[in-house]
Amino acid sequence: MELSSIPKPARPSFYFIGVTTGQSSSRRVFPLWMEALGRPEVSLVGIDVEIHAAPSRYRKIVADIKREPLALGALVTTHKIDLLAAAADLFDRLGPYATATQEVSSIAKDGGKLVGRATDPVAGGMSMDAILGEDYFGRTGGDLLMLGAGGSAVALILRLMQKTKATDRPDRIVVVNRSAPRLARLKEMVARTRDEGGRDIRFQFIQNNDAARNDGILAGLPPGSVVVNATGMGKDTPGSPLTDRALFPLNGVAWELNYRGELDFMRQAEAQRQARGLTVADGWDYFVHGWSQVISHVLHEEIDAALFARLSELAASAR
Repeated sequence: MELSSIPKPARPSFYFIGVTTGQSSSRRVFPLWMEALGRPEVSLVGIDVEIHAAPSRYRKIVADIKREPLALGALVTTHKIDLLAAAADLFDRLGPYATATQEVSSIAKDGGKLVGRATDPVAGGMSMDAILGEDYFGRTGGDLLMLGAGGSAVALILRLMQKTKATDRPDRIVVVNRSAPRLARLKEMVARTRDEGGRDIRFQFIQNNDAARNDGILAGLPPGSVVVNATGMGKDTPGSPLTDRALFPLNGVAWELNYRGELDFMRQAEAQRQARGLTVADGWDYFVHGWSQVISHVLHEEIDAALFARLSELAASAR
């Protein structure tokens, strides 16, 4: 069997396409969630794929999920952009967020059709709202520094641009990424979305792979700014996009989108929490929101507030 193909299921299977899926908390949490949903027959199957794999690998995975009756669908992490770029023609339908962000985090079947959705704008938006509260940028005057321009960064920026209240949007968003193609792709998304909202946000796109330079960019932020590590560093790859000499903005927010791994960015922020008046958050709530959104899509289960609270409680018990 080729590395890219899915393990042939003997029972209804929910696939998890990532990098190190065996280390995810979903391994412990998923069976508890299935019991709570009355779907104990559904098993979780991880598919580990190297970062920026060959397009043929992504196409084989998507084609196998589409063809195999017991493959219910999949959650995609890390590979959301590359998978859709490689296999867009294999989907029968894409959701509006998938079209806007050009990424897929959820693969499901609906009436025999393969449907791709981007759930991060909703899941990430819910997590961000819980951290910042209403009118955050209006209250603080802070900017947003997004370290990384991958799928999660694109989704969060789209969500901010779509905020109806100006006080919920930053005046300036600075995006730093090591490679030019991801920045160019994000610029295109911003340009397409300008007609729908967020026209008052000033953007700055910086291609950089030097942590010391990132320290300097961080130092130029006003108090109250939000700094997001969306690089995957600290989980999928080692290290942090900042050095230990970096100084976080006074009374700002440091959001580490990862919830497992070395979490060097979060360690750096925690060391300054008291002295700089920082709010420090990890990606756990994002993880729970993200999985619940995809489970709802793949299993065609409505997850209301009460059920989400139960799923969140079960996840916390297994963390």
